[in-house]
Amino acid sequence: MFAPFDPAHDTDVASAIERLRASLAHTGQLETERVQIPGTRTLVEITRPIDTNRLLDQVVDDPEQNLPYWSEIWPSGIALAGDIIHHPDRVHGKRVIELGTGVGITAAVAIAHGAELTVIDYAEEALTLTRMTCLRHAGAEPADARRVNWRLPDVAALVKHGHFDVVLAADALYERRDIEPLIVAVETLVASDGAVWLAEPGRKPAEVFLSGMAARGWTGPSTQWNGPWPDPKDAGIDVRTHWLQRET
Repeated sequence: MFAPFDPAHDTDVASAIERLRASLAHTGQLETERVQIPGTRTLVEITRPIDTNRLLDQVVDDPEQNLPYWSEIWPSGIALAGDIIHHPDRVHGKRVIELGTGVGITAAVAIAHGAELTVIDYAEEALTLTRMTCLRHAGAEPADARRVNWRLPDVAALVKHGHFDVVLAADALYERRDIEPLIVAVETLVASDGAVWLAEPGRKPAEVFLSGMAARGWTGPSTQWNGPWPDPKDAGIDVRTHWLQRET
């Protein structure tokens, strides 16, 4: 059973967290809070910038139009973390990759339950926040943290040393333009007997993605999560998690 890590008892971890925090000075004011995983006793402490206007100014010239979604606490990431807590065997001792890490809630829980985790995100800041969250919660950083946009073809370089047993993706489908790249990324990254573990709050692109995956032979069980979520504005959001594997 997972025992919560206390960084206050490890000076090396505490120092690493402070160095990572200092590297985020350009993002403005940082806020630290604890996030409860619904249906569990697990709390994950996260830090994130709260000056949204400042973050938007810093990406105004991004040709990919990637908005700073990573700075928010999304119900889908919390739900996926909850699913991992209920099914730790799906990640324990497995090569796992998360596409888009956000503030690191899902990643921290995956590492705490034995995943050999690689995390990627288009924003360096998201990788930094994720490293902090993982250190606080599990006492360890991801095995690999890379600045990669999974929507682009260079995602294929990630399988240089082998395919992954599990791909994690929480709230990765904001727009229709995300659908085909995510299908390509999953089929590129996952081992033949592997799985994709998706969490989504019912957006239309997710429905289209799931239909496309089913047509390609990816099936599996789904679970619904109803919160409660830390942000009151998310009340009423239902998140579905999907464990999908190729039909054999």
